[in-house]
Amino acid sequence: MTVSEFGRHDCTSRYHQHRKRIDRQFCGRHRGWSVATACLLEASAFKPGNVSPWSDFEDLSYEELIAAGIAVAEVFDRAPSLSLGHMVLDAVTASRAVTRSNANLGIVLAVAPLAKVPDGTSLRVGVSLVLSSLTASDASTLWVAINKAKPGGLAKASQMDLADPAPVSILDAMRAAADRDQIASLWSRDYDELFSGPVADLCTEWHDEASLLDKIVIAYLKQLSRRQDTQILRRHGVSIAADIMQHSRAVLAASKAQYNEKLLEMDRLLRTHHTRINPGSTADLIAAALFFLLYERLLVLPQLDHP
Repeated sequence: MTVSEFGRHDCTSRYHQHRKRIDRQFCGRHRGWSVATACLLEASAFKPGNVSPWSDFEDLSYEELIAAGIAVAEVFDRAPSLSLGHMVLDAVTASRAVTRSNANLGIVLAVAPLAKVPDGTSLRVGVSLVLSSLTASDASTLWVAINKAKPGGLAKASQMDLADPAPVSILDAMRAAADRDQIASLWSRDYDELFSGPVADLCTEWHDEASLLDKIVIAYLKQLSRRQDTQILRRHGVSIAADIMQHSRAVLAASKAQYNEKLLEMDRLLRTHHTRINPGSTADLIAAALFFLLYERLLVLPQLDHP
């Protein structure tokens, strides 16, 4: 039994309802549709320690996470007319309006440079051009946006602190935080980790959307097994981050008969820790990889029957 098979009916129904809504709302708007659908797919997969249709957090529900993704998608659909700084600020503002907490700053920061790439340009090529063209004005606006979201990630790096004035170069801030934050690492290293990691992992065969959700879980576990999740690293320390990496490897190594049991065991471990452990940075990378594949039409979802 795969994870997509237990609780399938209720969760699949909720997923399909949201997919139909997104298809209608973003009909003819490929950029916005790709953002919203990437957020939906990422949230709908049973990834240990994350919000999913099976489990909410105290301050963030599955429904809020989907609403936040749709709100961000509406902003990113206007990317051609916005600076990158204002894309992020407007997205953070829109997301906070529909949630009780910082739901998706990591996703916003991971996807924004990709969504800003001009139409007709490969995202893999264009993202480095977007990042290299950032201005001091972008840095100032991004500083406001990140502070508004009150993140735990870029709040303090070895050389940059969000309590300080905005830097002239936001890439300098990202480089200073790169070892502490996986999103900062993407910005400062031209998204190499995304393309060689989750994007490559998700470019595998799947047969229907249930099996695609299972593939997303596998890609998540593979990323967790490659690099310690920096959200865990910052909040819980090296020992726990390394332990979660080993748990990910153990789930991936499990036999088909034991896979579900090991996956659920890992999820329980993350949720029942006295301070909940959430591999949030890894989930953000999965969402960005899904956006890349959907936008570039390397991942094509089956058509749904609409009422």
